[in-house]
Amino acid sequence: MTARLLVYTRTADYRHDSILDAVAAVRALGEFAVDHTEDPAALEAPLDGYAAVVFLSTSGQVLTPAGRERLARYVDSGGGFAGVHAAACTEYDWPYYGELLGARFARHPALQPGRALVEDHGHPATRHLPAVWDFTDEWYDFRTDPRRQGRGRVRVLVTADESSYEGGGMGPGHPLAWCRGQGAGRVFYTALGHAREAYRDPAFVAHLGGGIGWAAGVAE
Repeated sequence: MTARLLVYTRTADYRHDSILDAVAAVRALGEFAVDHTEDPAALEAPLDGYAAVVFLSTSGQVLTPAGRERLARYVDSGGGFAGVHAAACTEYDWPYYGELLGARFARHPALQPGRALVEDHGHPATRHLPAVWDFTDEWYDFRTDPRRQGRGRVRVLVTADESSYEGGGMGPGHPLAWCRGQGAGRVFYTALGHAREAYRDPAFVAHLGGGIGWAAGVAE
């Protein structure tokens, strides 16, 4: 049976023009049945039929109180969650969401080329990537290092080489993509994915698909 995803792209703040490209890329993976929505009511309904919920460049406050309760219960009881790029700019006033994701967005320099360093090749999101990955993105800084959250439960997969671009503010080991457990559920996040071109880049699309597949429990 094909795993089903709920891909949520509601924005209440900055809206990325890459969102529709991103949704198309997830559909084109061919591994999942995809329900795409921007309706908060979709998160108020039972989520048990989904292998994972994907927040794809969401921004601002995008959930109702009932949606928050439903999402937390779903992940804690074993559901998958994947956050992409501006998902870290979402639900700032809901403490649980910060714990779920592992870190919150702080700032970013200008969109520019740089180098991502693969720290862990033993994950579906990274096993296909070179050790040094040349990419163009916004190179998000976060308010905190996710490694400090939850007593080591965060597994950082990719970091940024701040010497390769201008404006980095986190120093060595700057996290870009990671995974973690939340209750009985699985959480994957990647900070990459700002530009429309990313969703036509085979390496990035495989990174995204591997991370979502891991969160959904279909890729080990």
